[in-house]
Amino acid sequence: MPEIISVHSFRGGTGKSNTTANLAALMALSGKRVGIVDTDIQSPGIHVIFGKDEESFTHVLNDFLWGRCEIQETAYDVTDRLGPAATGRIFLIPSSVNAGDIARIIQEGYDINLLSEGFRSLITHLKLDYLLIDTHPGLNEETLLSLALSNSLVIVMRPDYQDYQGTGITIEVARELEVPRILLLANKIPPSQNIDELSKRIEAAYGIPPAVAIPHSDEMMLLASHDLFVCRFPNHPTTQHYQRLMNQLTGQ
Repeated sequence: MPEIISVHSFRGGTGKSNTTANLAALMALSGKRVGIVDTDIQSPGIHVIFGKDEESFTHVLNDFLWGRCEIQETAYDVTDRLGPAATGRIFLIPSSVNAGDIARIIQEGYDINLLSEGFRSLITHLKLDYLLIDTHPGLNEETLLSLALSNSLVIVMRPDYQDYQGTGITIEVARELEVPRILLLANKIPPSQNIDELSKRIEAAYGIPPAVAIPHSDEMMLLASHDLFVCRFPNHPTTQHYQRLMNQLTGQ
């Protein structure tokens, strides 16, 4: 059965979009059909990781939400970014980076129920194995809907006290919404920090050990969201961490 996976963080700057993009890439490289929806409508950006700009898109998620097109018209095949080794497919559903469109969303909003319809339609029309949702940081209406529809939730956090508090709130909400599976990713861990001690502290705080704990990577910082890390650095330890997280999500 197709699964919906939300990737979320309580604050921006955690590496949420990079996590979403690289998980999707690994799934497609393993033969799965994967969709990514950028529901961070107020500050979209995951398309950059796939080498796309606004001129690349005829329609975006905003157009669907405003009744201008069908949701499948906003899906773009970006499998070529994975190279010749890909045996699956990956489709990107971007949001508009136009300042006027973002202002309109903030001021007028949209019918939140359309998102649910859109997710189901994408799974059917694109014959997806997995639909990944790159959420807006924090907890707003579309994020709560995404969580409620998800089979799995990946929460990306940094070893930062504000992240600790926000992650705790997110876990409480996800449990109230009865999300079947919650996975924690501790990201951007400083070299001087003991990962075992950090993992024990996270488990003590939330009752959930981190699925993976990823140290800070100079290569990730230098790549600057300009490409898919797992494709550029297939043998890097960070790629191996993403692979372990993907395996937990897919049961491989």
